[in-house]
Amino acid sequence: MSIVPLIRSARRTVSGLPEGFWWLWLSTLVNRTGAFVLTFLSLFLTQELGFSGWYAGLVVALHGLGGIAGSPLGGMLSDRWGRRPTMVAGHLTGAGCAVALAVVTSPWAVAAVVLLMGVAMQSVRPAIGATIADQVPEHDRRRAYALNYWALNLGFAIAATGGGAALFLGYRTLFLAEAVATALCALIVFVRLPETRPETPVGADGKRSAGPRLTTLDVLRDGPFRTLVLLSLLVCTVFSTPWVGLPLTMTAEGLEPDAYGMVIAVNGVVIVGFQLLVNKITERRSPVALLIVSALLFAVGTGATALVGTPLMFAVTVVVWTVGEMVYVPTNAAATARLAPVHARGRYQGVMGMAWSVGGFVAPITAGWVVTGPGPGFLWLGCAAVALVAAAGYALLLRRALSGGEAGAGADAVAGTGAVPGTGAVTGTGTSAVSGAGAATGTGASVATGASAVSGAVAVSEVDVTTGAGMKASAGAVVVAGAGVATGAGVKAEVAESPGEAETAGSREAGLSAV
Repeated sequence: MSIVPLIRSARRTVSGLPEGFWWLWLSTLVNRTGAFVLTFLSLFLTQELGFSGWYAGLVVALHGLGGIAGSPLGGMLSDRWGRRPTMVAGHLTGAGCAVALAVVTSPWAVAAVVLLMGVAMQSVRPAIGATIADQVPEHDRRRAYALNYWALNLGFAIAATGGGAALFLGYRTLFLAEAVATALCALIVFVRLPETRPETPVGADGKRSAGPRLTTLDVLRDGPFRTLVLLSLLVCTVFSTPWVGLPLTMTAEGLEPDAYGMVIAVNGVVIVGFQLLVNKITERRSPVALLIVSALLFAVGTGATALVGTPLMFAVTVVVWTVGEMVYVPTNAAATARLAPVHARGRYQGVMGMAWSVGGFVAPITAGWVVTGPGPGFLWLGCAAVALVAAAGYALLLRRALSGGEAGAGADAVAGTGAVPGTGAVTGTGTSAVSGAGAATGTGASVATGASAVSGAVAVSEVDVTTGAGMKASAGAVVVAGAGVATGAGVKAEVAESPGEAETAGSREAGLSAV
C-alpha cells in the first residue's frame, strides 16, 4: 500500500484551520506534556509524605470537586472577562499550585492546594472550547476538537514516559517541571492567541451593553442542551469507571499490578496512533449517529470486561471503549458548540465540563464500592446498561436538535438573556424570533416578510443584519442574527463573518416559541 494517500489524508486532516487554533493546540500540547501532578499525586502522598491510601484517595477526590466548581466559573469568566485572560489566569494559578505542592507538607495545606488546583485546571477548559467555537467554522469544529484532544493525549503520553524516567529526580522536581510547562502555556496564550470573544451589541446610545447575565440554571433551561448534559453525565461516568474499576478487577483475577499498567497504556497508544484516522472516517457522519455509536462502544467495551480474565483480553476491551472515547469527545464538544448561543459559549462549555467532573467524581466512589461489595461483574454489567440508556437517549431525544440544519441557535433561548433594543435586528411581519436571546426590537435592520430570524445563536451584533449593510434577504429567507449568514430564496450575503464563524441557515427552525 502506497504511503502517499496516507500523507494526503493527514494533510487534509490538519489543513484549513486558522492560525489561532494552532497556537491553542500548541499550548494544549505544552500544558499536557508537563502534566505530572495528577499522574504521580497518590504516589507522592503515600511514598514521599507518608500519608495513608485513604487520605490520598480523598485528596484526588478533592481535585475532582474543584473541577465541578471550576467548570462553570471558567465558563462565566470566559464569556464576561474574555477567553484569553481566563486561560492565562487559570494556567498561572495552576502553575502556582504545582509549585506549592513541591513545598507544603501539612495535610490540610496539601488538600487546600489540590482543591484550588482542580478549580484552576478545569476553569481553563470552557475557555478553550469556546475559543475553538469562536475561531473555527462549524463544518470544521468536530475536526478541530479532535485535533485538540489528540494534542492533549499526545502530551499526556510524553508526560507519562518522561515522568517515569524523571522519578530518579524526585516527585517535587516533577511538580516544578509542571509549573514551568503550565507557565509556558500561559505565555503562549498571552503572546500569540488573539481574544476571540464576540463583542456585545451596541445600544441606541452608542455604548456597548454589558451583555446578558446567565447562571448555570439559566443555561440548563435550554431543553436540548440540558438533555445533552444529562446523557453526557451518564457516558462520562461510564468512561471514568475503568480508571479505578479495572485495576481492582484485574487484581481480583489474580493478575500482577504491572499488568494493569500495560493494559491501560493501550488507551493512550490507540488515541495517539489512530485519533486522526477515526476523525477522518467520521467527519461526514451525523453527530447523533456518532454519539449513539460511541455510547454503544462504551457499552460493549465495559460490558465485555465482566467476561474476560487475561491481560490480552482486558486490553481488547480497552481498545473497544477507547474507540468510543475517540468518537465521543470531539462529537460531544462540537454538539455543545452547536447548541450554544454565541454570547454564552463559555457558559455552555462550562456546564458540559461540569458533567465531566461530576462523572469523574462519582465513578471512583461507585466503582470501589461495587467491586468490594457485589463484585466486579455487577460493576461492568451496570456500566453497559448505563451506556445503553445513553445510546437510547441520544436516538430518541436529540435527533431533531442535532440534525444538520439546526446549527448553533440555542433553540430553547435561555430565559433572562433579555432583548436588547436598538441593536440592529428587527423582525418583520411573520417573523418568529426567539425572545430573550439578544433579538433586538429596535431599528437598524429589517428582515423581509416571512423570514425567520433566529437570534438565540447570537446576542452579538458585531455583524449587523441589515438590508443597508451588505445583506439582502428576500422573502422566505432564514436569517441568523449576528452570525452574518442568510440563506434562502434570493439571499445575497455580503456581511463580513465574525472570527471563523459562518452559522448556517435553518439554525433552529422558524416558529420557535419564546422562553
